[in-house]
Amino acid sequence: MRVGIVGLGYVGLPLAVGFASAGVEVLGVDLDQRKVEAIAAGRSYVEDVSDAALEEVRGRIEVSANHAALAACDAILICVPTPLTANREPDLAPLLGCAEVLGSLVAPGQLVVLESTTYPGTTRERVAPLLEAGGLRAGVDFNLAYSPERVDPGRTDYTLANTPKIVGGLTEECGDRAQELYRLVCDEVVRVATPEVAELSKLLENIFRAVNIALVNELALLTDRMGIDIWQVVDAAATKPYGFMRFEPGPGMGGHCLPVDPFYLAWRAREFDTATEFIELAGKVNQQMPHHCVAKLQRTLNDRGRAVRGSRIALLGVSYKPGVGDTRESPALKIIDLLGELGAEVVFHDPYVAELPGRSVRGVALEEAVDGADLVLVVTAHRGIDYDAIAARGLCMLDLRGVVDPAAGPDVVRL
Repeated sequence: MRVGIVGLGYVGLPLAVGFASAGVEVLGVDLDQRKVEAIAAGRSYVEDVSDAALEEVRGRIEVSANHAALAACDAILICVPTPLTANREPDLAPLLGCAEVLGSLVAPGQLVVLESTTYPGTTRERVAPLLEAGGLRAGVDFNLAYSPERVDPGRTDYTLANTPKIVGGLTEECGDRAQELYRLVCDEVVRVATPEVAELSKLLENIFRAVNIALVNELALLTDRMGIDIWQVVDAAATKPYGFMRFEPGPGMGGHCLPVDPFYLAWRAREFDTATEFIELAGKVNQQMPHHCVAKLQRTLNDRGRAVRGSRIALLGVSYKPGVGDTRESPALKIIDLLGELGAEVVFHDPYVAELPGRSVRGVALEEAVDGADLVLVVTAHRGIDYDAIAARGLCMLDLRGVVDPAAGPDVVRL
């Protein structure tokens, strides 16, 4: 068997390694020549895939920037980005461009699976017609299915193998083919009736998290004015053994899914004359959090007789979550921009991010970042940093993640 994977990012590369480890021949295609060259040289650029893991499957993964060889694959998995436009609307250009190319390549009997996160109806209404441009019919001459990626970058407890894989085929036979394929690399495959069910299930997973994060963030805005410690409130509520799931406040959401997926569904809902007010409100609350965090930083400095302008602010962590170097949609970026507008001198330390292209802020070593800082701002709580020890130096710290013990130092403020 030979599997083609289009898009070798945080989704595609682990898939390629997973199938290759199962003994499958893999053709990986990506338009980014740097990725092609890195994989060919055995260098991984994805935290979840080590160089050693790439080396183990070197002979079973072929990489290219040319789609043509995909015509000889038994299955093609589409793992291209599905971001938002500047107006926060779905940007399907990479996906539709890929499908258009594949339309001239898809062969009889092939299986095509879309993994990219998108709104319900994309597989059937947008991708299928482009794949059929060469004259073959989806569900008749070739198989088509949707199987959402469920990768959580940086996690080691849940991986491709032990995370249940959802599969929805255009027809029963399409679902059978996709289920058979994923059983090679996944312990459990969950069949659903249609691609639309599979598409919406992925959005539901992430919207569930986004809405609950927004809820606790909104409470954080309220408790800040009421003088109540939101972290103590969450700790207390979390002692209930049923009916409550712990979510924590923070500076906002980042990454490839949570800040994006709600807008995909909200946009699609408007085509059905339905306003998803609950979902859109959650998005607004979470987008407001960087502004709230900067306002709290202003008050913190003001209480100590300092203005933001001219103050040295050390950001600890700029990636969107601990343990990864991905800065997509990271709230740290907005915070940096807002602080720059206010005239602050900003530096950052992040063990996974050396620089921020397009921004003048410098990435420095931890000691250089905190030395002489007027305020240390904890934005992303990477493991391996002793935050309490920093607080013990007497530095003013504003903790947006609840990782600093308030008793660790004389000047610790929490979100």
